[in-house]
Amino acid sequence: MATTDAGDPFRGSVPLVYERYLVPLIFQPYADEMGARVMAAAPRRVLEVAAGTGVLTRVLAAWLPGSTSIVATDLSEPMLQVAQTLGTARPMAWQQADAMQLPFPDGSFDAVVCQFGAMFFPDKPHAFAEARRVLAPGGHLFFNVWDRIEDNEFTEVVVKAVAALCPADPPTFLERIPHGYHDVAAIRADLSAGGFDDASIETIALRSRANSAETAAIAFCQGTPMRNEIEARRGVTLAEATGAAARAIAVRFGGGAIDGRIQAHVVSATKA
Repeated sequence: MATTDAGDPFRGSVPLVYERYLVPLIFQPYADEMGARVMAAAPRRVLEVAAGTGVLTRVLAAWLPGSTSIVATDLSEPMLQVAQTLGTARPMAWQQADAMQLPFPDGSFDAVVCQFGAMFFPDKPHAFAEARRVLAPGGHLFFNVWDRIEDNEFTEVVVKAVAALCPADPPTFLERIPHGYHDVAAIRADLSAGGFDDASIETIALRSRANSAETAAIAFCQGTPMRNEIEARRGVTLAEATGAAARAIAVRFGGGAIDGRIQAHVVSATKA
């Protein structure tokens, strides 16, 4: 993501829609899972990178002891503003920062945590090396990334439905970025290049739930940068794309409350 608002794909109304619709749909379940991992490590100083609108931040602030310091960062100022406005259960620090060049001294933290942000890093080995640099010896890196789009049911249905509206130039953001870093061998190689030679990678399937197909369609079509791709294409409106996605979800999962599979890789690594 770029540092300017004009180049930030998480701009305009995307952060608010993301927080309202997408966070409870797919991010909250993994935030709870990640929060339990971090709590078990009992860190005294925690850095979160790519915090987004703060779903994991809120879990960490509620679950970790008050004596544990938390710094939450994101490159996107609009996303960070939403997170700060929502706030947390106790005081902590917020800071705009680039995971590629963390503005912290060596050995500053006992844990570096990142929820569904590593896919966006332009140079992943370098980002992992930066995380390692700011970790104290024995400190832990925790992060997760989405598995293949085929293992994430709502996302796959939405992508296919929207692609059918503009087959000559389909939006590719969801396949290209969020679901584009699912190869476990590639993740291990990038970790090793960043200085983490012994990492645990678990593939964890959870459930995604929404009160309607329309809610899920809004989440993906209007609460992600796919919105920008849809709006850039001629011949299809955002409302039409959202409607097509909602109908496709309803056909597969029903017209009432819906329940689908989500799947991600969860990574834990320790600085020797």
